This record gives sequence, C-alpha cells and structure tokens, in this order.
Amino acid sequence: MNTKSKEMNFEKALAELEHIVARLEKGGMSLNESLGLFEKGVKLARFLRQELDKAEKKVEILLKDEKGEIRAQDFNLETFQETEEEEKAEEIEQKEEDF
Repeated sequence: MNTKSKEMNFEKALAELEHIVARLEKGGMSLNESLGLFEKGVKLARFLRQELDKAEKKVEILLKDEKGEIRAQDFNLETFQETEEEEKAEEIEQKEEDF
C-alpha cells in the first residue's frame, strides 16, 4: 500500500476493505490467498484508523472554546443546532453591546 497510499482515500480504502471481508467470508480460497487478503485488510484497517484519527483531531480543533479547551460532548444534531443558535445569539448581543 506504500505506492497506493498517495492515491488512496478513505472511501476507496473502506470499499476495498469491505470487498476483502466479503471474499474472506465467502471462503473457497487457499490458505496463502486468504492470508494475503487478510494482511491487505489489516493494512487498510490501519490506514482507515489513521484517517479517522486525523478527522477526529480536526473536529476537536473546531470544537475548542474561547479558552482553547475542548468541550467534550456526544454529537447530537439537535443539541448542535441549539448550541449554534445560542452562539449566534451571543454574537449578536455582543455586537449590540459594542454599539
């Protein structure tokens, strides 16, 4: 996967891993063929984990509060929208106070 890693993206890697899992579940391959697919699947899983870790770090950066601290919370779309609305309302209040 060294040469392919430049071309590989999350979606392609996930699709390839799903294909490998399906082939392994189907069976009917030699031990060496199965081991080769398993090894490739492990490499893909590691790549996917790294990509997810990167995405998580980006999300954490985006969720930092004004003090630079991460506000840990479970993602809930309604809560996210409410928080976003509250932050907008606070911004408006701050702007009105500045006038």
